[in-house]
Amino acid sequence: MRLPQLANFIAGQWSTPTTGRWLTVFEPATGLAYAEVADSGAADIAAAVSAATAASPAWQALTHAERADWLTALAAAIEADLCGFAATESQDTGKPLWLTNTIEIPRAIRNFRFFAAAASQFASESHHDAGLLNYTLRAPLGVVGCISPWNLPLYLLSWKIAPALAAGNCVVAKPSEITPLSAHRLSETLLRIGFPPGVLNIVHGHGAVAGKALVEHPKVKAISFTGSTAVGKQIAGHCGPALKKVSLELGGKNPVLVFADAPREQLIATLLRSAFQNAGQICLCGSRLLIERSAYAEVRDALVAGAKALTVGDPQCADTRIGALTSAAHFNKVMACIDRARQDGGQILCGGVALHPSGRCAEGWFILPTIIDGLPADCRTHHEEIFGPVVSLQAFDSDAEALALANDCDYGLAAQIWTSNLQRAHRLAAAIDCGIVWINGWMQRDLRTPFGGVKQSGLGREGGVEAMRFFTETKNICLPLA
Repeated sequence: MRLPQLANFIAGQWSTPTTGRWLTVFEPATGLAYAEVADSGAADIAAAVSAATAASPAWQALTHAERADWLTALAAAIEADLCGFAATESQDTGKPLWLTNTIEIPRAIRNFRFFAAAASQFASESHHDAGLLNYTLRAPLGVVGCISPWNLPLYLLSWKIAPALAAGNCVVAKPSEITPLSAHRLSETLLRIGFPPGVLNIVHGHGAVAGKALVEHPKVKAISFTGSTAVGKQIAGHCGPALKKVSLELGGKNPVLVFADAPREQLIATLLRSAFQNAGQICLCGSRLLIERSAYAEVRDALVAGAKALTVGDPQCADTRIGALTSAAHFNKVMACIDRARQDGGQILCGGVALHPSGRCAEGWFILPTIIDGLPADCRTHHEEIFGPVVSLQAFDSDAEALALANDCDYGLAAQIWTSNLQRAHRLAAAIDCGIVWINGWMQRDLRTPFGGVKQSGLGREGGVEAMRFFTETKNICLPLA
């Protein structure tokens, strides 16, 4: 029997790929194929850009309040179908259904609502001095490209398209070909609510083909990308010479500094969540645990006991804490990283092996939560992004050593500091090379704050005013008052 086909959504209509090719989509929890998605080429991207270009004048002509109404309507339609979106996301990614139902889809809905409000509140500046009035206009760019990854499909897609639309742009979005199902469901939702055709177009396919065509299309004025550092560098390599705006949210190898005076309430539970939520497939996961030596054994043993107690298995089961890795290729990569850590002398304190649950998930891509100790300071495990349920431990003896270990990495996305010493927390938070620091917590997000990384973790900032400004062009008007 033919698998269901997920077509492109261009100009408010379904569009089969001009290439005639389709890619197989697999359910990570079972390893079985369940759909085919369009394997689009440059012609499909060109058609989507043309549709967005044609829709742009009417969308820009709407008032901020009218664009906000459309985003609010979209948020409401997703919320009305919350259970359907959650099931779709769980099937497509292998993550637990409770996670998609209570956190990830609600956060996508919140993104649309937040930027609907931002559309009506976005303001420019004026400056009055020396007989002159200067005021700033922030106009939409026109057509923009949004490329999102496979780990948080709808959540991160909405994080990009919502501010782009709120700012008055039309969008061509390219979701990951590995997890296209929620983007397809979003297309169905756009069609159902009568969203203006051509304003939001969704084109599927390989990043190296469809994504590349989107980045290089001359009528696409900006690219917002979340994904690997290697691909981000390729995108920057085109956008730089083309003088095209680009926002890059890339990888992370995030340090977690645990001091002996860390508040114990919720410490271990939060460390386990930050290490293993979504099987460690979140760019903000705390994958390098740096623990003060006097508390090392206590924290290590509690983490190992907690990790062993986590239920790994069928995403549909309510007690499952960790689901499958999202693709066979990524499963193999993470397993290879664990094997390399063994070869480097690491002691596997727990996990380190694949899991084959009984029943329907026997052929799924599961790995037990893995904690590794005893590795040399210069090993690749401490320095390279693994993006799986794998954390490594290191001990430190002073604030200075903790800071040096935290910054001894090419990445700089996020960090955690666990201490009861407020002065230490402020001092180290300012000195760690990263874009966001949580003190005694993790993944607490205010959508008004700037989000992004430094070093190999990205370029530019997303969120709040930063996102609205990225998706607009600035013009200053100077008027003599005399």
